[in-house]
Amino acid sequence: MSGEIRPSQKAVSFTESVIREMTRLAMLHDAINLSQGFPDFAAPEEVKEAARKAIADDVNQYPITWGAEGFRRELARNYRVRYGMDWIDPERDITVTCGSTEAMIAAMLGVLDPGDEVVVFEPFYENYGPDTIISGAVPRTVTLHAPDWTFDEAELAGAFNERTRGIVINTPNNPTGKVFSREELDVVAGLCQRWGAVVFTDEIYEHILYDGAVHVPPGAVPGLEDRTVTISALSKTYAVTGWRVGWVVAPAPLSRGIRSVHDFLTVAAPAPLQEAGEVALGLPEEYYRQTADAYRERRDLWIEALREAGFKVEPPAGAYYVMADISGFGFPDDVRFARHMVEDVGVAVVPGSSFFSRPELGAHLVRFAFCKKLETLEVAGERLRGLHPRAI
Repeated sequence: MSGEIRPSQKAVSFTESVIREMTRLAMLHDAINLSQGFPDFAAPEEVKEAARKAIADDVNQYPITWGAEGFRRELARNYRVRYGMDWIDPERDITVTCGSTEAMIAAMLGVLDPGDEVVVFEPFYENYGPDTIISGAVPRTVTLHAPDWTFDEAELAGAFNERTRGIVINTPNNPTGKVFSREELDVVAGLCQRWGAVVFTDEIYEHILYDGAVHVPPGAVPGLEDRTVTISALSKTYAVTGWRVGWVVAPAPLSRGIRSVHDFLTVAAPAPLQEAGEVALGLPEEYYRQTADAYRERRDLWIEALREAGFKVEPPAGAYYVMADISGFGFPDDVRFARHMVEDVGVAVVPGSSFFSRPELGAHLVRFAFCKKLETLEVAGERLRGLHPRAI
C-alpha cells in the first residue's frame, strides 16, 4: 500500500526564517547586512586562544552531556556574583546546549505537554512561536506597546487561564531593545504563582545595556526562583554567534526534563568551545563595560543616521537592534519597503511584520541590527541618504 510522501504538518506550517531570508538576499544583492544579528568584528583574542589551545590539547571528544564541569561551575559563580542567584547548583541546575536556540526548544520540550498554553509577548523573536508549536503547546500573544514597549496589565492577566503552563520573556528584548523592569516582572510573578506557570526567559543580551538600564533576571525575582528557566549563550556578549554554545539554568525538577530532551536532541555542545567559554566568563568587568560602551556608540551613530534619512525611531534600552517607523516613506507595507532597501538601496533590514502574530501590527516597522563596525554603519548611513521621504 502506498501513500503520499510529505513532511509533517508541523513542518509545513513554518515559513522560512525571515531574518535568514534577508541575509540570503543581502548576499545576492551585495547589500550591507543589517538584518541578521551577528557582529562583523573580532571576538576577544584570549577567548579565541583558549579555543585553539583546547583543540591542541585534544579536548575533542564528547564532554559530559549537560556540560563540562568547569564551565558549569563558572556559570553558577557568575549568576551568584552578578544577580545573587545563590540557589543554582552547577551539578543539578545547569545544562549546556548548542546555542540558546537549542536551549529554548529543549526547555519547552522538557517542561511543556501537548495542549498547554504559553504566553508570548509580541513583537517576538521569530523562533518562539515555532518552538511552542513543536512542543505541542499553544501560543497566546500579548502585545508590547510602543514607544516604551510595555504591556497592559489587564491584557496580560486575561491571557492566563487554567491551561497556561508558561510565559516567554526576552530581556533585553529582540527586536525592540526593551528591558523589563522589576515592577513589570513582579506583575508576571504574581500571575505565574496564581496559575502555576513557568517563566522561560531569554537573556542572551544581558550585558548590552544603555543609559543606566539594569538587567533584572526573572530567576532573581522573589516568587519566581522555583519556576524560572533562564536561557543565555556566549554568542552576543563575546561576538561568537557561530560557536553555538548556550545554556539553561533551571531548578532541578525542571532541569531533569530539560536534560533528558537535550541528551537525545544534540547529546552535547562543542567540547573545546566550552573550555573557551570558561575563559570568556572569567573576563574582567572592564570587558563588559567596554562592550556596552562600544555598542552605545554604534547605537547613537545609527540612530542619527536613521533620523537624518527620515525614519521615526526611539533609542533602545538594550540589545543591538532598533525598530524604525517607515510611515513617512510612502510604501504600502514593510515587506515591499524591505525589498526596496536590499535591492535598490543596498542595506538589508527585517520587515517588522515578521515579529507579530498579526502582520498588520508591524507593517509600518522594520528592524535594523547595528552590531557592526562603525565604518560598516557609516557606509550604510551613506547609502540611506537617497532614501529621504521627499525623494520617494
